[in-house]
Amino acid sequence: MNSSLSVIPPGPVTARPGAALAGEITAPGDKSISHRALMFGALAVGETAIHGLLEGEDVHRTAAAMRALGADVTRGDDGTWRVRGRGIGGLSEPQDVLDMGNSGTSARLLMGILATLPFTCFLTGDASLRKRPMGRVATPLERFGARITARGRADGKILLPLAITGTAEPVPIAYTLPVASAQVKSAILLAGLGTPGETTVIERAATRDHTELMLRHFGATVRTAPADGGGTAITVTGLPELQGRTVGVPADPSSAAFPLVAALLIRGSRVTVRNVGLNPRRAGLYDTLREMGADITVSRPHTEAGEPVGDITAVAGELRGVEVPPERAPTMIDEYPILAVAAAFAKGDTKMRGLSELRVKESDRLSAIAHGLKACGVEVFVDGDDLIVRGQGGRPAGLADAAPIPTHLDHRIAMSFLVMGLAAQKPVSVDDATPIDTSFPGFLPLMRGLGADITTSASL
Repeated sequence: MNSSLSVIPPGPVTARPGAALAGEITAPGDKSISHRALMFGALAVGETAIHGLLEGEDVHRTAAAMRALGADVTRGDDGTWRVRGRGIGGLSEPQDVLDMGNSGTSARLLMGILATLPFTCFLTGDASLRKRPMGRVATPLERFGARITARGRADGKILLPLAITGTAEPVPIAYTLPVASAQVKSAILLAGLGTPGETTVIERAATRDHTELMLRHFGATVRTAPADGGGTAITVTGLPELQGRTVGVPADPSSAAFPLVAALLIRGSRVTVRNVGLNPRRAGLYDTLREMGADITVSRPHTEAGEPVGDITAVAGELRGVEVPPERAPTMIDEYPILAVAAAFAKGDTKMRGLSELRVKESDRLSAIAHGLKACGVEVFVDGDDLIVRGQGGRPAGLADAAPIPTHLDHRIAMSFLVMGLAAQKPVSVDDATPIDTSFPGFLPLMRGLGADITTSASL
């Protein structure tokens, strides 16, 4: 990790209401794009130069895995990462278990790469990742011919740690996603890269398309067409010779959400986050905030490596409750925690529908959000897979001297409730903010630079 970024010490972290936030900042690079840039660079011939890579723990796990598989991955003093790849099928058997830490993206996409490589690899992760479902990935990969042995399989579950033995004679497949998941789609497309012929994924609901855009950037042939019965069929042609490319990683819209929502909620605030990814399949939060009446504008639009990018400015103002339809969930699945915080300040109810996927993220986010909001004096209801927040049209109470909100080692829960503390009537503490470094290294100094009052137990 970049040594110039502060590391959050263990222990409670407290956010206190204070002055307005103001400034222009650059948020960390997009995590989804960072993972893919490292992986595709390892699968390409020649050198890939990556600018703006997210230097968080999750992405470092991907970099370490690519090195273990034989790619040359280095970081220059100027912050540029360079990957000298081995080509499709050129990666080699690692000498040790690959530990994916807390990164579900690393684990699931890597399984796709390994499915068509003729050796056995062992994957594990931290306590949180070992609870997350891998069967949704394993099922289609086994249709290529891969063999997967996993903990819990006898009980009908596939969990880390697992062993995956790739096939030397993969068979192309056509597969309809049973759930909307960019990670499962990407794993199948990556397996398709190592398979002769054409592999097709059919998705009924649109998910993030970073894999399709970046594969084209590296020289792969990827087609999209309407699917019979509705949705989209994405087809990749196998065994291409990917070429090393330059990749500029935009700021992560999921990370940019935290300072921008804070600006919306704290009177007198105005914050700009530069060079944010504006992929429409990641824009659900910003669409929803505008429906709520948020003053959010985009300037300097341009394109980097196939991805739309621009500067986003948020100005404080009143918000109103809205209904968020279930079909929007894939475009903002990581942003519901911070949206729920914004909804607590809005006037009227905000109804967020179809959030079953939140139960299998880094934590059971649906439960964690509801618990935290109730602790801060907000009425909130969980009805099946729906979350309903009764907005107060003003500032919720906050925590004062109550026990810190449990984050369950979830970075987005931690950041969301620290934003709550900056805008509520009283401070809000979270029990452990160290996981923030997995996706947003430098979060505390960046927020303090905008004027936020956030302290750690070590600084008291």
